[in-house]
Amino acid sequence: MKSIYLFLLIALNTSIVKAQQPRLFPAVLESAIVYRAGAELNHKARINIPTGTSEIVITNIANTLDENSIQISVPPSVTILSTSFSKDYLKQDNNSPAYRIIDDSLTSAKRELVKVQNKSIVETNLLGLLDKNQTVGGTNIGVNVNELIKVADYYKSKQLELRNSIATLQETEQHWQRKIAKLQKQLQELSQDKSGTTGQVIINVLATQPVNGDFNINYLSPNAHWQALYDLRAENTASPLKILYKASISQYTGIDWKKVKLSLSTGNPTQNGTAPLLSSWFLQFGNPQYQLAKQLEGRIAGIVVKGKSLQDQNELKEVAFAAPSNIGSHLTQVENQLNVVFDIDIPYDIASNSKPHSVMLKESAQPATFKYYSIPKVDNDAFLMAEITDYEKLNLLPGEANLIFENSYIGKSYINPNALTDTLKLSMGRDKKIIIKREKIAEQTGIKTIGSNKKQTFTYEITIRNSKKEAINLQLKDQYPISTDKDMEVELLSSNGAEVDKETGILTWNLNMKAASSQKIRISYSVKYPKDKVIPNLY
Repeated sequence: MKSIYLFLLIALNTSIVKAQQPRLFPAVLESAIVYRAGAELNHKARINIPTGTSEIVITNIANTLDENSIQISVPPSVTILSTSFSKDYLKQDNNSPAYRIIDDSLTSAKRELVKVQNKSIVETNLLGLLDKNQTVGGTNIGVNVNELIKVADYYKSKQLELRNSIATLQETEQHWQRKIAKLQKQLQELSQDKSGTTGQVIINVLATQPVNGDFNINYLSPNAHWQALYDLRAENTASPLKILYKASISQYTGIDWKKVKLSLSTGNPTQNGTAPLLSSWFLQFGNPQYQLAKQLEGRIAGIVVKGKSLQDQNELKEVAFAAPSNIGSHLTQVENQLNVVFDIDIPYDIASNSKPHSVMLKESAQPATFKYYSIPKVDNDAFLMAEITDYEKLNLLPGEANLIFENSYIGKSYINPNALTDTLKLSMGRDKKIIIKREKIAEQTGIKTIGSNKKQTFTYEITIRNSKKEAINLQLKDQYPISTDKDMEVELLSSNGAEVDKETGILTWNLNMKAASSQKIRISYSVKYPKDKVIPNLY
């Protein structure tokens, strides 16, 4: 009777312990909405729990997230009592097949290196033992010549054998060390989770009946982002400008995104959405440095926020990108009131390694006006500019652009659609077929003394040659200096028909040049000032 009672007691205690143990369920990432900074990840986990209270641990969650953003959808018979988040430092290995192959090769190489090092140690010790025991016979016993020859031959051959063996082993050891270094570098390249952890959501629930159903979990993680990239293509100045709109996606959430439905949003869910307020502006004397610091702060709805420019928020890093995936008709663009969302129907794999993954979003051909632009005082090259009107409908974001003109890659530029102008001006790079040279004319440049003043005259000649097979429109700019003192008189002597801005000293020529033609432009100006004064930046 006692044995039956003891058995029932043990069984009851075991069932209680099992009921109190947390139940682990892996989550599967199904979709991700990637923002310019951060991403909303949507998981699904299949849960099996009994009636009553249970502690559920949902694993394979991002290693960093905003706990306030966690949302969990459960079956009707389940009530969530509490939720919490923690990092999982004991996660099972989730490396890719390629990673495991390299890891196995690294382990094997290290094993071979140890074998070679052990052999080298044995051979070195044996050589040392041989060197210590070279005495033949005793101190009082002579050795005949034949025995001496035999011993000498033995030592000679044995030492040579050992030294050659040690040299070979050293070469083999270096070989394995080089191989191990390469494998370690490759392993680091293939590492899918630089943090070494994933996350887990711990949920306490109450079920009114046994449950075998899905829990949906979504949250915001800061460890993902995308940025805009472009290809600007033009066959010639008479054809439309093709704009290839691409996205570079990176993530380091600790979990690999496998066959995930992606959406890219131009919005920023972490940005404060509260409209700013103005309060009274009271002037007062104080420490200048302190006042300057106060000017760099803004007050939004009672919260003091450090000022940061849009340029800082949209800072881009130069990276190398693989060829973009062309999704073509598999992209849906949804324009909301505050942002634009690109829904991609093709599932994507993006590893958690911070590396950029390039995706083609859309391609458009835009009517553009092409003009050449040059400031030979600063740079002798002519730059091709493409001007686009009504560009707001393109929903462009600031980003780097690859320039392809006349089927040749000519460099990089930058698109800034936030400029407050009606026309978007895109630099298409340098055109070496337009040769421009700016030279000082020595015989018309010099200094004259007039009483207590001296007068300096400068004359420059700009030569432009259009070696292209078609006519071009070229906007050329130069300048003359502006006086900042009543004792300094500046006179523009010749502008060669330029548009003159007297406030800035900017000279502008809009030239229409035929194919294979040349043109010369001269500018001349003088500066009169007291001869006892010096103007260091006059030239």
